[in-house]
Amino acid sequence: MNQRKFTKLETYTVITGSLGSIAICILFGVSLLFGFVGGIMLTSFIIIRKGITINNLINMIRKSIKECISLYILILLIGATISIWLSSGVVPAMIYYGFEYLKDINFLLASFIITSIISLFMGTAVGTISTIGVALLGIGTGFGMPRGILLGVIVSGAFIADKISPISGLLNLTLTTTKTRYRQVIGLMLRTLIPAYIVTALIYYLMGSKYTSNIDISLINTYQQAISQSFNISPYLLILPLGVLVMTVFGIKTIPAILFGLIGGSILSLTIQKMTIWETGYSIIFGYNIHSNSNILSKILVSGGVISMIEVVFIVLGAIILSGILDESGIIKPIINKVISNITTVSRLILKTGLISSILTIITCDQTVGIILPSKVFIDRYDELKVDKSILARTISDTGTIIAPLFPWNVNALIIGTVTTTTAISYAPYAVLCYISPIITILAVYFSKKDKHFFNKLKMSE
Repeated sequence: MNQRKFTKLETYTVITGSLGSIAICILFGVSLLFGFVGGIMLTSFIIIRKGITINNLINMIRKSIKECISLYILILLIGATISIWLSSGVVPAMIYYGFEYLKDINFLLASFIITSIISLFMGTAVGTISTIGVALLGIGTGFGMPRGILLGVIVSGAFIADKISPISGLLNLTLTTTKTRYRQVIGLMLRTLIPAYIVTALIYYLMGSKYTSNIDISLINTYQQAISQSFNISPYLLILPLGVLVMTVFGIKTIPAILFGLIGGSILSLTIQKMTIWETGYSIIFGYNIHSNSNILSKILVSGGVISMIEVVFIVLGAIILSGILDESGIIKPIINKVISNITTVSRLILKTGLISSILTIITCDQTVGIILPSKVFIDRYDELKVDKSILARTISDTGTIIAPLFPWNVNALIIGTVTTTTAISYAPYAVLCYISPIITILAVYFSKKDKHFFNKLKMSE
C-alpha cells in the first residue's frame, strides 16, 4: 500500500504550492506544463520524505500515464483533423453556408446558432472562435454592433464544443476520467443543454432585435466570395463532419470516428481541392495556412496540426500525473474525506461535484484539473449512492468546463483576448450560456424525479 498519513501542513503545502506554480505560469505567460511539473516535483519531494519509495512513485506515475493513453492519441488526432478539415474545404464550407443564413436575419441570434453548430463539428471552442468567430466579429463590428456583446455571443456558441462535441479533447478527458462513453452521456447532457440553449437563444434574439436593420449584405458577400475563390465549395463537403457525429452518437468509439474524419478529409483535400500528397501530409503534421490573396481568410483559416498539440498532450499528461500522485499517495485523502463525508443525498453529491469542479477551474486557470480531480474524488461516491456516472460527467461539463472563459486569468480567456483583442471583462457579461448552463444543472438537481425518489427512499430506510 503506497498511502501514508500526512499532516494538514503537508497537505496544504502541496495544494497551495501546486496551484501557486500554475498561477505563476499564467502570470508570466509561461506554458502550464512547467506549473504542473513544479507541482509534481513538490509533491514527490514531500511524499518521498514521508517514506514512499522512488519505485512506488514511479509506479504511481506509470499507472496515471497508462490510464489515459487513448486520450493522448485522440488529442493528436484532433490537431491533425482540424488542419485537414481546413485544407479539404470542410470548415470553409461550413463558414460559407453559415454566412448564407446570416442574410436578412437577427445577427446576434444567427451568430450564436452558427457558432454553436460549427463548434460541434470542430470540437474546439478556441479553434471555433479563431475561425468563424473572428469572421463574425469582423462582420458584426462592421455593422456597428458592440464588440463585447458580439464576442460574448460567439463565446457562448463556441463553448458548446467543449461540452458535447464528440471530437472535443476536454469532453473526451471527462469521459475517460469518469469511465463513461459518449453514447452513455449525450442523452443526459442534452437534457440540461437544450433548455439552457433555448433560454440563451431567446435572450440573444431580444438583444439582437435592435441591430437587425444595420446589416450590410455586401460585407457577408465579400467573405463568401473570398472563400469560393480559394476553395471548391460544395454542400457535399458537409457530409464528412455529419458522418463523424453520427458515428459517435451510434456508439462507434471516438478514435475510429476521428480517424475516419481524418482519412475522409485527406481524400477530399487530394480530390476536391487538388492538393498534392506532400501538401496534405504537411497540413496534417505541421498545420495548414491558406495560400490566398484574401487577407481575411489568411487570418482565420489557420491551424497548427499535430505539432501544435504536442504541448497540449504534455500539459494534460502533467495534470494527470499530478492528480494521480495526489490520489495514490493519500496526501489529499483528509480533504477528500472532509468533502464527501457528509454527502448522503444525490442532490448534495451533484452540487458538491459542480462546486469543486468550478472552484478548481477558477483557481487553476484551466479546465483540466477541474475535470480530473472531481472525477477521481467523487467517482466512488457515485457508485456507493448508485448514481449513474454519466451524471458525474454531465455535472463537470455543465459547471467547471463551461465557466472557463468568464475569468480574465483563465487560459481560454487569455487566448480569446489574444485572438480577438477583446478582454474577458468586455465579453463575459454577455456570454449567457456560460451562466445559464450551471443554473439549469442546479435546477435539474431539485426537479429530478429520480433524485426525489432516491431521497424519499433514503429517509424511509432511516
